[in-house]
Amino acid sequence: MGNNNQTLATDFIFLGFSSLAKLQKLLLVVFLLLYLVILSMNTTIMIIIWIDRSLHTPMYFFLCVLSFSETCYTSVIVPKMLVDLVAERKTISFLGCAVQMYFFLFLGCSHSFLLAAMGYDRCVAICHPLHYNSIMTWRACAQLVAASALSGLLLAQVVTPLIFCLPFQASRKLNHFFCEISPVLRVAFTHTTFRKAIIFTLGISVLTIPLMLILISYLFIVLAILQIPSATGRHKAFSTCSAHLIVVVIHYGCASFIYLRPNSNSSDQDALISVTYTILTPLLNPMIYSLRNKDVKVALQKAIRKNILSQKVFQ
Repeated sequence: MGNNNQTLATDFIFLGFSSLAKLQKLLLVVFLLLYLVILSMNTTIMIIIWIDRSLHTPMYFFLCVLSFSETCYTSVIVPKMLVDLVAERKTISFLGCAVQMYFFLFLGCSHSFLLAAMGYDRCVAICHPLHYNSIMTWRACAQLVAASALSGLLLAQVVTPLIFCLPFQASRKLNHFFCEISPVLRVAFTHTTFRKAIIFTLGISVLTIPLMLILISYLFIVLAILQIPSATGRHKAFSTCSAHLIVVVIHYGCASFIYLRPNSNSSDQDALISVTYTILTPLLNPMIYSLRNKDVKVALQKAIRKNILSQKVFQ
């Protein structure tokens, strides 16, 4: 019994949706359906890009990596959240919490830098169309993806041990539904200035730097589009990066609200915003790219027709 109590004392306890106790089953159904939709839509995009040779271009290579990243990113958080919605004791071990935060930081930070790489790809496509193939080679694309992943890996490697080497309170109750940085730091015996410094540094590294790179890319894109004489040409050029721009606004808007705002004690509000960028954003991104991208829609229609025809032949 003593060993059991000692083990439980090292666990973190989630309080994320405790204020919505009567709606736990409804939330379980809603979040489960959304998670299944996220998996199916992102998987469909990856398969379509893989099997359709017309989509074997740098732009769709980055989109395929983005879909894979979002699938992994969501899977780090949502399955545990679904289990906790029906569990009496919503706990996670010290090691489990550290691992979840590590992969959350790794995938989330990589995601931000990947969006910057996609912005650079659109900049080259619009500003230097004649040299696009010579600049955006498969080797260059692989290097950009590797650099994005390495950046996320290094940040996760530094921040996670820095947080979990701190002494924590005995209760370890997290007013959240996963091991996010801010709620974990709230149950640590650490000075408020140190907590602010970690969040601010992470926000600058993961949000401000990639966002500045994206803004610079779009500055060149706008200048190039304004030089196009015809309105049709300007519209066509802008349409190639409109989906990426919408995804950037959604991603950085939600994340910046958490990491770049003045310090707030509203943990309930943080948990609500976290639902936005852990579930709704991965849900909206494939929808945006599918609905606003003609090539993806055509490839999807071709795949559906091919599947229907193959079924008729075997019948």
